[in-house]
Amino acid sequence: MSHSSSTTADGIHSSAVMTPAKVCSNGDAPSTQNDDCRHHRYSRHASNTTFSRQATLPRLPIPTLEETLEKFPAAVSALLSSHDGEKNSNGESASNTRETKEMKECRKEIEQFLAVDGPPLQTLLLEYEQKGREDGTLGSYVEEFWTEAYLAPDQSVVLNLNPFFVLEDGPDTNKSKDQSCRAASLCFSAIKLASALKSERLVPDSFRGKALCMDQFRALFGACRVPELFEKDTVAVDPDSTHVVVLENNQMYFFQALWPDGTVAVNEQDIYEILTAIKADASKVAPEISSRNALGVLTTLPRREWANARDIIKNKSVHNKAALEIIDGALFVLVIDDVTPKDIHEAAANMLHGTYNLRSEENFIDYQAGSCCNRWYDKLQVIVCNDGRAGINFEHSAIDGHTALRFVSDIFADNIVSFAQSITKTIYPDEDIFPPLINADIRRATGANTHFTMPRKLNLELPQSILDKIYYAETALSDQIVSSDTVVLEFAEYGKTLIVRNRMSPDSFVQLSMLLAYYRLYGKIVCQYEPVLTKSFYHGRTEAMRTATEYAAAFCKTWCDPSATANEKLNALR
Repeated sequence: MSHSSSTTADGIHSSAVMTPAKVCSNGDAPSTQNDDCRHHRYSRHASNTTFSRQATLPRLPIPTLEETLEKFPAAVSALLSSHDGEKNSNGESASNTRETKEMKECRKEIEQFLAVDGPPLQTLLLEYEQKGREDGTLGSYVEEFWTEAYLAPDQSVVLNLNPFFVLEDGPDTNKSKDQSCRAASLCFSAIKLASALKSERLVPDSFRGKALCMDQFRALFGACRVPELFEKDTVAVDPDSTHVVVLENNQMYFFQALWPDGTVAVNEQDIYEILTAIKADASKVAPEISSRNALGVLTTLPRREWANARDIIKNKSVHNKAALEIIDGALFVLVIDDVTPKDIHEAAANMLHGTYNLRSEENFIDYQAGSCCNRWYDKLQVIVCNDGRAGINFEHSAIDGHTALRFVSDIFADNIVSFAQSITKTIYPDEDIFPPLINADIRRATGANTHFTMPRKLNLELPQSILDKIYYAETALSDQIVSSDTVVLEFAEYGKTLIVRNRMSPDSFVQLSMLLAYYRLYGKIVCQYEPVLTKSFYHGRTEAMRTATEYAAAFCKTWCDPSATANEKLNALR
């Protein structure tokens, strides 16, 4: 599908909606190598391709009913026991060493469940797992339930679901503070990673020699959470995605980043020039105007509201429908923010939900000049601020933090390797001292093919009802932002080295710290959990390990006991 377009002096195709897969219908990639082409090669065995180990992974085992119920009392004992400073259900003080009425009732419920309801439910679970295995519809017996937990709720994904990362400053001090340079660098590394994933040359994850499941990487690029009116949301993945969407000043652009065969079509300088052209074009629209048409803020709405608005937009015109398909099918969204965080706290807040900055025009009409509307929360977003600070915000239903961390780590490390290459090339012009971290073939669009990567602007036809919805969505989001504080805790007195040297787990140390803090404030042991990676199993994600154990409860009681000695406290900690 292609609509008429015109080219501005900035090199932007305006009013153009061109389906990315059809911009270069015959795959007009130049077949010959030239000075601008690079072909990165790694020595790699076929057995080490991205998804080569999937078939070797075991399925997540289902424990027997007896095993589960035998462990259940220990999992809840600390929560159902009385501790100093607490009262039991009769309002009487109770010792945590004495079994409470609540715990006795729990044991009776366990016995009854084992005798009556448990066995048939266990049989149904085993049959469910077997059918999913035979049909190939389920990789794990918990897979569908995890998906349901993420996609079924109707509330906004902002603050409630989408996680974020803040990146360290870039290694090249000449580039790291320049927004367009930093954005181009990160975008180029992300595009190379997408190319490597398409060709299955991304090195598979492992932990202590054990292979980890790579299935989530199929939904890292080209994925989009799609709101549904009457059902739970869905995640649509376009495996043929080749383009990147850029958001600047609440306006949307896109450019082709890969050839149809998955080869990279741009280098870092090309992306810099593309972003420069986009910045020049986006600046032509005043913020008070662009904020009223900030389509991305609709992704912050409760999901049913967003589904209804999306249907209105899509049904308005074929042009709109094509534009939404372009956004949905993008590899990722590159967000260019007109904001300079004062410190790490503001940087974190910007990556989590954007900034709030309400301004008034001369006619006393308010408009949102912050970055909170310059987002598309249904997709993976790479966010870059005015001063080069960067981070990501990602849609959580299809990928977990471990997968997102691999993405962030690889693109940041690739930036470091590229910087190392740049400062050693004059010393070692003929040697590859620092081989590329990401294995991707790069074949720039040159000559007659330069039109292939030219940026294009997405202009949608928005009826008044949608413009009103944008206004109300911004108001609701702003209410959430001003009622929330984001503070980054950087503890510098000691860290992992000291904890490990004393034969303790850093994760457990932090878990106990949080539990103790709550106990000191309120005198209660509460339910908390530590995410545990289950990627060593086929289609594994994470599991919630409950950390409020009797040992943890005893630790809290001991540390809050003024008569406890230092040795007693240390023994309780260990």
